[in-house]
Order: sequence, then structure tokens, then C-alpha cells
Amino acid sequence: MQLANLLARQIAKGVFFPGGRLPSESELCILYHVSPMTVRRSIKILVDKRIVSTIQGSGTYVRAPNLGGATFNMEEFHSMFKDKETTKVKILEALIIGADETTANKLAIGQGERVILIRRILIRNGDSIIYHREYLRYDPTRPIVEDELEVTSLDGLFVGTGETRLKNGSLAIKAAVLTSEEAEILNAVPNQPAFRLEHVFFDFGNKPVSWGWFVCRGDRLVFNATMGTGVET
Repeated sequence: MQLANLLARQIAKGVFFPGGRLPSESELCILYHVSPMTVRRSIKILVDKRIVSTIQGSGTYVRAPNLGGATFNMEEFHSMFKDKETTKVKILEALIIGADETTANKLAIGQGERVILIRRILIRNGDSIIYHREYLRYDPTRPIVEDELEVTSLDGLFVGTGETRLKNGSLAIKAAVLTSEEAEILNAVPNQPAFRLEHVFFDFGNKPVSWGWFVCRGDRLVFNATMGTGVET
């Protein structure tokens, strides 16, 4: 790990440029007084991190940053839920309704079947910052409303805390504009730019049990991505 981190820092500093070849295995052994096994294991770490790539018979080369492989950090979004002293969830509505066509397709149920609609807002320092609308499969044998009001309100979704019946889920980030309803709730104006984070959550039987979306004003949220080595120089 020490050798892998050392090489990664050198790449980050520009000692080795994208497309350039690293010293050979024997050269690294001599330079850093380590065994061939240590060098091979260090290079494998860098390959697994997609910092370098190896070409048999040619050597190990520094990879160029891959924009298509950038992973966006949700920390900015998650941070909105962290502070329990200043952040609260207010339930606007919780009721049982018949599923429309879109909701039925998302939850893999028949149109008109009963679902639970929950609408809520995240309030921080008295300011409404996120609006959440969610549809859940209705199951009278399970206290899912109580689970949802407790677990997904709302920090547990992002840090994995709480006892939940959710196995996994997907999240899609979309550009949007605020509807009249959303603008009124978020103290904004209609058609103001916003982020819409649509989610589908699955139970341990791989059935979709929850579909909905978070809406946040565009001036309240930033998504960051790190490319390249991600190593401090």
C-alpha cells in the first residue's frame, strides 16, 4: 500500500503523465528496495483503482482521467439530513389512494390497486429546502406507514441506519423546473430550475415497494465528482 500510494502521489504531481509508462518492475525494485512481489501487488492496486493499466510485454501506463467514469458524491444532498437540531421533517399528507397508470407501472401492480401516498417537506432552520413525494405498495399486514415515517425521515436512507425492509434501490438525478405546487412549498417561483431525484426501492423479494422523488431548488444543491487519482499532492 505504501508503494501504491507513493506512485499515485507521483502521478497526481505530474511526475508520470497520462499515457506515460511507469518504471519497469525491476526498476521499481531497485528504486524502492522492495521485492518483485511487492511491486506486482502495488501495481494491481493501482490497476484496480483504474489509475494505471498494464499491457503485456510492454509495461504499465498511466490512464487518462475518464469523464465517463466519474462518480458523483451525494454528500451535499445527504448533509441536508444530518443535523437533527436544525433539520425536521413535516408530513403534509399520508393517505391511501388508487394507483394511476404511472404509479402502477413503477410499483409493478395493477392500475387502481391501493397505494399509500406520503408527501412531506424537509425543513432546516425554518426554511423548506426539499419536497418529497412517495408512493408505496399497500399491505395491511405490514406497518409500512409507520416504518416509512420513521426510517425514511429521512437520514436512514443515506447512511443505512434504522431497521428497514428495503434491500436496495435506484436513484436518478434529473434537471427540472418547479411546478406551482412545488414552488409554493419551497418558497420559490414556478418554473425555477430544480433537481429532481427519483427513486425506486425494492424489498428482499426484489419487488418494488416504493417509488417517488425528492425536489430541491437548483440553487440549494451541488453535485461534485472527482476524476483522476483523487490523491492529495
